[in-house]
Amino acid sequence: MAKAAPAAVKKEIENLREKLRHHEYQYYVLDEPEISDAAYDRMMNRLRELEAAYPELVTPDSPTVRVGGAPRDGFSTVRHARPMLSLDNAFSYDALREWDRRVREGSGQQKIEYIAEHKFDGLSISLQYEDGALARGVTRGDGTTGEDVTPNVKTIRSIPLRVDAATLKKIKLRADFEVRGEVMMTRKAFEALNRQQEQIGGKIFVNPRNSAAGAVRVLDPAITAARRLDFFAYYLLVDGKVPFAKHSESLQALKQLRFRASDDWKLCVGIEAVIAYCEEWDAKREKLPYEIDGVVIKVNSIPIQNELGYTSKAPRWAIAYKYPARQETTVVNDIIVQVGRTGTLTPVAVLEPVQVGGVTVSRSTLHNMDEIERLGLQIGDTVLIERAGEVIPHVLKVVKEGKHRKPFKMPKHCPECGSAIHHVEGEVAYRCVNAACPAKRKESLLHFAGRHAMNIDGLGEKIVDQLVDKGLVKDVADLYSLKLEDLASLERMAEKSAQNLLDEIEASKKNSLARLIYALGIQFVGERTAQLLAEHFSSLEELAAAKEEQLIEVPEVGPKVAASIAEFFSEPANLKLIKKLNKASVHPTAEKRKVKSDKFAGKSFVFTGGLANRSREEAGEIVQQHGGKVSGSVSKKTDYVVVGTDPGSKYDKAKELGVAILTEQEFEKLLGLK
Repeated sequence: MAKAAPAAVKKEIENLREKLRHHEYQYYVLDEPEISDAAYDRMMNRLRELEAAYPELVTPDSPTVRVGGAPRDGFSTVRHARPMLSLDNAFSYDALREWDRRVREGSGQQKIEYIAEHKFDGLSISLQYEDGALARGVTRGDGTTGEDVTPNVKTIRSIPLRVDAATLKKIKLRADFEVRGEVMMTRKAFEALNRQQEQIGGKIFVNPRNSAAGAVRVLDPAITAARRLDFFAYYLLVDGKVPFAKHSESLQALKQLRFRASDDWKLCVGIEAVIAYCEEWDAKREKLPYEIDGVVIKVNSIPIQNELGYTSKAPRWAIAYKYPARQETTVVNDIIVQVGRTGTLTPVAVLEPVQVGGVTVSRSTLHNMDEIERLGLQIGDTVLIERAGEVIPHVLKVVKEGKHRKPFKMPKHCPECGSAIHHVEGEVAYRCVNAACPAKRKESLLHFAGRHAMNIDGLGEKIVDQLVDKGLVKDVADLYSLKLEDLASLERMAEKSAQNLLDEIEASKKNSLARLIYALGIQFVGERTAQLLAEHFSSLEELAAAKEEQLIEVPEVGPKVAASIAEFFSEPANLKLIKKLNKASVHPTAEKRKVKSDKFAGKSFVFTGGLANRSREEAGEIVQQHGGKVSGSVSKKTDYVVVGTDPGSKYDKAKELGVAILTEQEFEKLLGLK
């Protein structure tokens, strides 16, 4: 039986850990070492000796566990408490000003405080702390689910394995929290890595970002440790919510918690101050020890952030300004049209090949007809193009009109399937809404089979490619007529795997109506909208027959979404697809929302501003559970407007119309919670 460690040993171990944490912070975060490397190594070796003698005293947050453990077989996945969304990009100051206009209009505020920060060129990581200790590190992944890379992030010495309890108490932060930031490699570390690779005849890395991203996602933590990665924190969450009223307070708290966070962020009042910040750092960014490719701008007020909310891909309250890259001139030889997964037609310039930043560019997206008209571009013109980072090149302007220039016109029929092109007057997009269009086929199948759609496990990209290329599947309904011999004939598909996939396809017939609606890939219809539609309509056929005015009656469905749904079901090919799905026994019926009471029956609520006790979505769910309706806009038909902190224009509209205005406390009293 092992003897218990003496109290003096326990005390020495704790003292060593405390000193090592202090010196790691001084060296790796502040870049101000107080002792020599040899002195640091002596302390670390002494701690290792004591822990080896008394293994029961080893803790997960000990400095000795930063590098250790055998390589793993693979990564497990972790769902994020709050989605890690990407940011929309702005490539000009005019685009920033336009975004600022949308922020001010969306919030109803004329004076907006912004935080401008460096846009680090690295890999986004979520660090989750439990009881003050690092519990796991998770990659961004698809934004909803990431990979658990905890052993790897533990090797990054600027990431604290434990935070000080007294500091948590001082800043009034719970011991269970999440820090988000960027894993990156300094220029110095990158140069050292490539020198080392040259010496051993290994792979030469192209840029620090790829080196950092690759190092985090290797299965051997020792490789991660050898890369000398760094971490910059920029976001703080508790239970998926920001614990402070301002983003600037989160940045200050991160510094107090001894995370490495940039000292160069700035509070800017108004967009012109932001632009001045961008110009200042454009002139001196090359002097930074690490690479940045732009500036991230966020609304400082968290209640205003909550008011602005999100699109399906990005927050409305933040944007990334990208610094311009190298520019070159070339000739537009032709303009062709590509059809995307959602059916949007995108004009693409076929260019005379030209080198831009070391890459040969022969094509550039022109986005839409509005952009072509704005540029005054015609086939045969000489244009200035730009390539920023790894972004697809885009045309900046026409520098010389061609002698035999020819105007471009959007086709009236889809170049892939021949269906009529839909275009709503006043909108930018031209679309093919045929769900079975060949150009959309592969992407539509992958979307249909996705985890949040019909969840057909095993129907991946390689299988879909073969099914489409061999003509076995022409639309999503054809999946349900596949035979075992069809699947078994595919490359790398054994009979057992084929049967498993058939079982998955069969099981998907039992999915909910909400999943099926989302799986169809209707523009602007995400998971939540699909759920709301499924609660309102009894079947897919009833939804397909609904008029726009009926669709607008669905909570959170506005005119734009209603028009998109009606447009989708106006296409004969899509109605034919629904019949095929029905024939294949894919016809789920609605699952009605569980109503707890009729307390709010016939009552319409609008929420504005930040709520203290729950999100606006959660409050809306409560209203609907008690028979009420939730709307996104205030009208004479609105019964109550519930107002949180920093309310926007909806509050002013309610006052103007004389609609009853409730505080959060009054709302809870009405609900019976107080």
